[in-house]
Amino acid sequence: MAEHASLIIALFALAIGLSVALVAWLVSRAISEVPDEDRQYKDAPPLGFRLVWKPIQWVSHFIGPLIPGKSHRASLMRLRKAGLDYSLSPAQFLASRLVGGLVVALIFYWVLGSFESSRQGSPPFAVQTYLQLAVGGFVLGYFYPLIWLKDRLAARRSELMKTLPFFLDIITLCVEAGLNLQGAIHQAVAKGPKGVLRDEFQRVLRDIRAGKSRAESLRAMSERLNEGSITNFVGAVIQAESMGMNLGPVLRAQADQRRSERFLRAEKLAMEAPVKMLFPLIAFIFPCTFIVLFFPIVVKFMHSGL
Repeated sequence: MAEHASLIIALFALAIGLSVALVAWLVSRAISEVPDEDRQYKDAPPLGFRLVWKPIQWVSHFIGPLIPGKSHRASLMRLRKAGLDYSLSPAQFLASRLVGGLVVALIFYWVLGSFESSRQGSPPFAVQTYLQLAVGGFVLGYFYPLIWLKDRLAARRSELMKTLPFFLDIITLCVEAGLNLQGAIHQAVAKGPKGVLRDEFQRVLRDIRAGKSRAESLRAMSERLNEGSITNFVGAVIQAESMGMNLGPVLRAQADQRRSERFLRAEKLAMEAPVKMLFPLIAFIFPCTFIVLFFPIVVKFMHSGL
């Protein structure tokens, strides 16, 4: 009887080993069939994506055909507005969310297992705790790239609004000095500060050198940034060129208008600051102040026997 039990256990272990080996072989075969991506004309992905780039590329190869067209276009528009359309594809961004969720879930699982107190609990409680923490880690890792992309979009928009008047001033001075618009943009890229607008103007020059017309390159920049001030600037420049007008006064008016908008936006933020500070003031500062003021009085009353 003992021999039959040992034989059954050995056969069961052999079946499990063969199943694991078969799954590993199928996974390795599927991974080996993923073609290498030609990134010669693409920008490097952000640092967090580069750390797990191989799994992202493998997962994106299989989930890419499953993404609906509407979601693909919406994700591509957000990546283009964030300046990542030459770094990440919509499939790769979705794959990064899945891989990030798995990585964070494994990290949470490992951290919980490293505590001695978690190993001393009863088995159902331990399993339930591990499962809940792993699910929470997956949700955090899955949604964090969306939060990061939203913050990147807000930071790019803020930087764009701050640097646009300065770049327009440089372009205006160069045009009034005798350069054409392309030469003025080249000087703005060479002399302007590093940032979003400099990269976008540099991309406009790259598109022009690749064979696109100047109007088409500027319209592409307006579609990528999707900002009203950029759209007004591009529309005014294209209309002035098509009508044969002098670009100097047009650019000067655009620079003055963008500078006025920046001042009004700063004034609006300054007026919103007291309202935003009201909740922290009531929730945190006032209670601490009352504790500091009334604690000695309360202690004095207690010692006096009242």
